[in-house]
Amino acid sequence: MRLTTAALPLLSSTAAALRSSGNGELAQAAIAPKRVAIIGAGAAGSSAAYHLAQFARDSGIPLQINVFERDWHIGGRSTTINPWSDPEQSIELGASIFVDVNHILVNATKAFNLSTNDRENVFANTPEVGIWNGKEIVFTMNEGGWWDLAKLFWRYGYAPVKANKLMRETVGKFLQMYERPLFPWKNLSDVVQLVGLTEATGLTGEQYMLNKGISPKFANEIVQASTRVNYASNLGTIHGVEAMVCLATNGAMSIAGGNWRIFEHMLSSSDAISTHLNHTITQISKQLDGTYNLTSIAGRVSSFDEVILAAPLQFSNLVIDPAPEHTPDEIPYVKLHVTHFATPHKLDPTAFGLAADKQVPEYVLTTLQADEEYGSKPNVGRAGFFSISIVSTGINIHASSPRLEYIYKIFSPQSISHQFLSRVLGLPVSKEEAENGDVDGTVSWINHWDVHSYPYEYPRVTFDEIKLDEGLWYTSSIESFVSTMETSALAGKNVAQLVVNGWDKRDEEGAGGKTWEVEPLDNAQRPIRDDL
Repeated sequence: MRLTTAALPLLSSTAAALRSSGNGELAQAAIAPKRVAIIGAGAAGSSAAYHLAQFARDSGIPLQINVFERDWHIGGRSTTINPWSDPEQSIELGASIFVDVNHILVNATKAFNLSTNDRENVFANTPEVGIWNGKEIVFTMNEGGWWDLAKLFWRYGYAPVKANKLMRETVGKFLQMYERPLFPWKNLSDVVQLVGLTEATGLTGEQYMLNKGISPKFANEIVQASTRVNYASNLGTIHGVEAMVCLATNGAMSIAGGNWRIFEHMLSSSDAISTHLNHTITQISKQLDGTYNLTSIAGRVSSFDEVILAAPLQFSNLVIDPAPEHTPDEIPYVKLHVTHFATPHKLDPTAFGLAADKQVPEYVLTTLQADEEYGSKPNVGRAGFFSISIVSTGINIHASSPRLEYIYKIFSPQSISHQFLSRVLGLPVSKEEAENGDVDGTVSWINHWDVHSYPYEYPRVTFDEIKLDEGLWYTSSIESFVSTMETSALAGKNVAQLVVNGWDKRDEEGAGGKTWEVEPLDNAQRPIRDDL
């Protein structure tokens, strides 16, 4: 039997009433599944799909979720590479760690029974972290221990204690965004104000910590080294919340085989989710009935009730027609150069102002010298790079004699040259080696990656809208507030709850705002859907 449009209000009311009565099976038979498109299979898109499937199931709403990813892999900026193209060895290319206050990622790790990597120092009797200003290493520390605490107090007084307290207060305010009554939030600017973080986002990290009585020496050496390695930004160009996020490092972890596995499991968690890799969407077109047509690069058109754009619009090459009610601002992103290379040699201590018999710390972070300016798109300073660290060891099986090698990662504002590698290794590296590696050379393997890694986190007190138009949602507004895998996952979860809340509200309105108890129908009375 063919149902006319006159029957739709009755179906809507009946479906809402059936859900309220607990007869979810009949409710799903009475209504067509909601069709949702998610553009982007990174942290935000994967989380949106995962939580949308859960929230819809809990509300008794049938749905079909299609996730479109233009790249060949799940995870977005979270992905892995294989040194020497060896599939048995993998290292994180992008987002390397998350921490114990990242509730969504931690809970997903447990839910999917994923193993985490054990982090151990590669070199014995070597400082774990050193802070280099282009002239000298101004501070070194290991992981905890009374001696490190004594050194901190000797150099910085009570500033570390004050900074840790401020970080905990800031994170505590942020975590309110996960819970009712604030969750889900319809407006990011409003919720940032409600939790009391507008002051911190409106000031630079330098201003915020100075206002809180934290010494400039500690801020410029310790905190700035953290903002540079995490966001390629100096304290004068990053807002206070993001500066505090850089100090929240307790319980740092990563997933064995790659953090992207969290997002892969999210997308395979429900039969309602279909993921399409190597599938580029070029246009979103709103229809007169409020639905959206999505056009792929191959010219295929699909129709959806809701669309979640889970990637920065400015890099998506998407046409949205007609223009939505709210269009996200185009904001400047960091163009980060990430270099991984393998070598059998340790870093040369003399390149970092150390005596030849000393060991270079495993993580070399950097800061500015006292006479150097912050710069608007931050000045890397005389240090010449943001960080260099050893991330793993591996066996180079392609060398004439297989050998154990160290794998390093460099964050820098420009491509790494052969002169730079020669200097930090204290050995000649040819231009060819610096570009492609030489399996028997000083640098046996190298990988270069240029990426728009995160926005410049300039101070601001307002943020882009989450709801761009009726049925069109946006997750990347959160990136100029805090840019991490976790916050992207939170943005996806938040949008998922808003979408389901909207469906529930429309169903309640369709039922006249009333909750009815409905007698179960026998088979002869069940409505038959035929080309609805």
